[in-house]
Amino acid sequence: MGNLNIAILGAPDYAAKLGKKGTISDITLFNVRRGDDTLTLIEPSRYPERLSSLFYAVSLADLAVLVVDEINSPLGEMILMLQAVGVREGFIILRQYIAPDLVKSLIKGTVVEYYRIFEDNPVSLRELLLEEAATRTLSSPSQQVDRQACSVSVDHFFPVRGIGVVILGKVVRGTVLRHDALTVLPRGLSVLVRSIQKHDDDVDWAGEGDRVGLALKNIELEDLNRGDVLTNDTSLSTSSTLSTEAMLFPYWQQPVKAGMVVHIGHWMQFIPTRVLSAEQGTGPHQYRLSLLMESPLVHPPGGSAVLCYLDGKKLRVMGTISLPERRIIDQSPIQQEKRT
Repeated sequence: MGNLNIAILGAPDYAAKLGKKGTISDITLFNVRRGDDTLTLIEPSRYPERLSSLFYAVSLADLAVLVVDEINSPLGEMILMLQAVGVREGFIILRQYIAPDLVKSLIKGTVVEYYRIFEDNPVSLRELLLEEAATRTLSSPSQQVDRQACSVSVDHFFPVRGIGVVILGKVVRGTVLRHDALTVLPRGLSVLVRSIQKHDDDVDWAGEGDRVGLALKNIELEDLNRGDVLTNDTSLSTSSTLSTEAMLFPYWQQPVKAGMVVHIGHWMQFIPTRVLSAEQGTGPHQYRLSLLMESPLVHPPGGSAVLCYLDGKKLRVMGTISLPERRIIDQSPIQQEKRT
């Protein structure tokens, strides 16, 4: 069974031409299935009003479809979000007689530069995406020499009569098995996986990139938040404070100052964060920042997170920050109190 998660950006309801509507919130999920191969289409249904809606859709994606009806500020913001998250595969669909040359100057130097320009034909696009999903079939745990520890990022959760608490999310690392004992970070609660579903089918396991529904034991609904991570990976960090390097986009013109409230995005976390101090780095777009987050950020060692400023006018995506290479466990009682 191959699965592909695709952000559909730039045209409300374009995803409805490709798949069947499922979960609806600030992101709307659409599902496509052919045989054992599946697509999950993610539409940022509250964007551009809410930048978080765009971040969540892009963060969940393995690939993006960018529909261009107009050259405007939201288009530029979507391109920069794709760059910041690092979605390196995708398609561009040009409509309203927009010439490719008009877009090429905007996407030059970003991951979108390598997207394929595709005709406005939802049927052909769906077939192509299903063919790509078929190439991403994962090996079962029995075929894996060393099973990698799992992490599942939670995007929705709800009660189901007779079953209990169910979360929806994406396996961002490793492989999760039925009956796995996992920890809910950042709070540190212990849960047991009762059962696993992928696209409404009961399965015994799910691997990296799969969208899953997990029925959980030993947890209440009020114990969960969007962005929580279910994991047995002991390398993950929980950080309430960061001293980090920021790389801002050349398009960002405002200085970064102490006292600013920004947002840090990683996996399904989009956390209000106060800048405690900001120093200009060696380059014109580099800063050394000290940050205090409203709730702990869960992340693997290394990598990056997205830096956003919601009070920006035409542009709210600032750039990225580096995440610590070493493991950090934050036990701040103030932050834990905020979670509870």
